[in-house]
Amino acid sequence: MSLIASDHFRIVVGLGKSGMSLVRFLARQGVRFAVADTRANPPELSTLREQFPQVEVRCGELDVEFLCRASELLVSPGLAVATPALQEAARRGVKISGDIDLFARHAKAPIIAITGSNAKSTVTTLVGEMAAAAGKRVAVGGNLGTPALDLLADDVELYVMELSSFQLETTDQLNAEVATCLNVSEDHMDRYDGLPQYHLAKHRIFRGARQVVVNRDDALSRPLIADQVPCWTFGLGKPDFKRFGLLEENGEKYLAYQFDTLLPVSALKVRGAHNQSNALAALALGHAVGLPMAAMLDTLKTFTGLPHRCQWVGERQGANYYDDSKATNVGAALAAIEGLGADIAGKLVLIAGGDGKGADFSALSAPVGRYCRAVVLLGRDAERLGESLAGAGVLLIRVHTLDKAVQQCAELAEPGDAVLLSPACASLDMFKNFEERGRLFAQAVEALA
Repeated sequence: MSLIASDHFRIVVGLGKSGMSLVRFLARQGVRFAVADTRANPPELSTLREQFPQVEVRCGELDVEFLCRASELLVSPGLAVATPALQEAARRGVKISGDIDLFARHAKAPIIAITGSNAKSTVTTLVGEMAAAAGKRVAVGGNLGTPALDLLADDVELYVMELSSFQLETTDQLNAEVATCLNVSEDHMDRYDGLPQYHLAKHRIFRGARQVVVNRDDALSRPLIADQVPCWTFGLGKPDFKRFGLLEENGEKYLAYQFDTLLPVSALKVRGAHNQSNALAALALGHAVGLPMAAMLDTLKTFTGLPHRCQWVGERQGANYYDDSKATNVGAALAAIEGLGADIAGKLVLIAGGDGKGADFSALSAPVGRYCRAVVLLGRDAERLGESLAGAGVLLIRVHTLDKAVQQCAELAEPGDAVLLSPACASLDMFKNFEERGRLFAQAVEALA
């Protein structure tokens, strides 16, 4: 069909999971649109042609003149806004948005918005389960599970959304009821010029937020907001007014709010200080939207965590094995090493390495030296990671397969130790995704028997 510039014409840029959700939404709305993708054969191309054969699709290098026929480009998270063709279209006055921006315009129920370099999937899932336990008709998704636009429904009472920095790049005004950036550490440095640019993308989540939740243990999580915006905080120190934290009574540690104990840490099914922090974050978010404390605490007692996030997979010869394959950046690995390392009688034997995404590994050296017996390195950036850990004073061993890594760990681990797969790297140099890496780790542990 012939296209001319129009206030009512949109182009979806990127035909993956979120791009296809945009297509479905625009079709339901009766909006005129086309699709473009930089790839010759994008993942959802056959689905699009089968379900929406009338929609024009252009694959390959982005055509600026074609993009400028639209009043708005709806860009999928996988494509950086800094892409030259998108920048040129924006310079010529074309609005750039994404699925989260569109979702925010049409959502009728309050939104709990969650981002962070680490733990956002765990906290999002936990808050969703808390809301369901409280009897709310809750919809959970975004970067996790169901795409945002597929969640829109008139009967939803609360949205709990996990959002990535990539999604937030194209989000102008989210207007969440409560928003949080759980933490900020180097990630996706192959997409951003540095930590400040990544930090700015994360903090777009606070635009229009009515309330905020801040991590006291991470200064980069605190937004620049007006004094009158209600602010709740969480952290592993003692709580105070409007603060969630930890209190100790009779030698036992408790989750607490203000000056009241809520639940002994020993009642949590998940291990480590980082999971205590996640529980406190979820309580703060739920409290901000009025979820009953009893329902939230009941949820914490039964929550076993998400797969591949410091997940216990087995015990061999007195050592426990944990799958933290989701630790695809340095911050996530730090949380697992420090959280689990402080929570066990013995030492950690760590498996790390993969595609480092341009990150600086030096922050791992001190905690590795404190908590680890040895580190088994594999993957593309194993050598670079080994150089960063050279001063940690622990044994470093290079292997070429995950099976060999697990076998090596079994030889090194002593009773009371924990073998921890927490790579601090992406998995795509050796595996389909972090889930496959975690599954193969569990299989290798099983094979030890």
